Amino acid sequence: MTSRLDHIAQQRLDKLDRIRARGTNPYPRGYHRSHTAQEAIALLKQDEDERQTVSTRGLRDSSPSVTVAGRIIARRNMGKITFIDLRDSSDKIQLLCGELLDADQTQLLKELDIGDIIGASGRLFRTKTNEPTIAASNLTLLAKSLQPLPEKWHGLADVDTRYRQRYLDLISNPEAKETFKVRSQVITAIRQFLNRQGFLEVETPVLQPSAGGALARPFITHHQALDQDFYLRIATELHLKRLIIGGLDKVYELGRIFRNEGISTRHNPEFTTLESYQAYADYQDVMKMLEKMVARISQKILGTDKVKFGDNTIDFKPPWRRLSLREAIQKYSGIDFEQSPDADSLRAEMLRLKMEVDPQKDRGRLVDELISSFVEPNLVQPTFLLDYPVEMSPLAKSKPDNERLVERFEAFAGGMEIANAFTELNDPIEQRQRFKRQLENKRNITGVVPDIQGDEVETIDEDFLLALEYGMPPTGGLGVGIDRLVMLLTNQQSIREVILFPQLREKA
Repeated sequence: MTSRLDHIAQQRLDKLDRIRARGTNPYPRGYHRSHTAQEAIALLKQDEDERQTVSTRGLRDSSPSVTVAGRIIARRNMGKITFIDLRDSSDKIQLLCGELLDADQTQLLKELDIGDIIGASGRLFRTKTNEPTIAASNLTLLAKSLQPLPEKWHGLADVDTRYRQRYLDLISNPEAKETFKVRSQVITAIRQFLNRQGFLEVETPVLQPSAGGALARPFITHHQALDQDFYLRIATELHLKRLIIGGLDKVYELGRIFRNEGISTRHNPEFTTLESYQAYADYQDVMKMLEKMVARISQKILGTDKVKFGDNTIDFKPPWRRLSLREAIQKYSGIDFEQSPDADSLRAEMLRLKMEVDPQKDRGRLVDELISSFVEPNLVQPTFLLDYPVEMSPLAKSKPDNERLVERFEAFAGGMEIANAFTELNDPIEQRQRFKRQLENKRNITGVVPDIQGDEVETIDEDFLLALEYGMPPTGGLGVGIDRLVMLLTNQQSIREVILFPQLREKA
């Protein structure tokens, strides 16, 4: 039995055949437009201002002429005339199609459907309902759409369809297009800010022989020519630090990171980060730079440093709140992790709170669980959590007054982490000991040597340790989750709303 959609698709194929039979190419090679829809509307307004009156709204011989192109998103047949709504990437403009079209053009008009991409030329005027309109004198078919758009083109609501067929989402939902415009503007603004600060943008390898720079489970792949396994990078940190060692004092990279972990409203297996490293700086310097950068980006793109996120208004104006991690966990859970020097004692405290605790997790992972369970949901306004246990941060420098803590902060807003930063550890002997200690702790818990394909583990990158032995200056490092920052600036509650093509389970 033929479905309704199959019937519509067949009708469009029949129209395509008729168009070709009349000698018209339904997919021409190019088209030259003079204005976007937005520019055409602005031109009409300028013409009206110059005349200092809009009392005569009808079409005039002296009205400006334009050539536009876009997708048909609506059409209304009204006897001898047809109104078409045409949308391009800038805006929507109305076409009036009637007596100015010749016989061939009128016949073409009958074959046009919602979803078709066309070009149109004509004079600008404003209708009695004040609608900017082009009196079309010429129509050109640029691409015949063989599939009907969703019936409610103005509000495609099916979430799965929106993510799997993002092109339909962008066609149907102007707000989705606006979200991704803001994302692009955020990335541009970050580059401009850092470039003005004297940072150099660089690129580091995506395929790496050792998965280092973070505690994460990597994706593994195989290089045929070298007959060698490689890992998709889980961080850009270790290569960027090599550049600091090499004498590039301020570097940053905006790029994709890959982690073979869970998917949720705040996690995607591939995501975009900013990592920056600045010689002769510490985490206090990085804190000031981050809050200044985010506030400036918000002001530049949105015109304000106060943004709506869910039911809250987040104020990015510096200075952001500073709160020690120890103080925060005590405040929201009642546990003082400094009084629990090992995993067993901390696990006992968590069990006392009726938490489900994984016996395989080390002390650092348990502290991280306390943060996500008790602290993170309460950090709606921008907040820096300071000074983490050394077990959680093998690449960070210890505090001079407490060797069990390191100079690290995580920045939170909207109840989620958006940035992570260290005063970088630059002692090569201590760095090697930290890596070894971490592997030993993992072995002691599981009884086996960690398997990079199955475990989250910081591996020992011998080449990085060798580079560190040549001397790295005191350095402040920063990592920012671009996707989550865009979520905050566009009031989106799911990371899939700000990634054009999020990872989804394949349909059967």
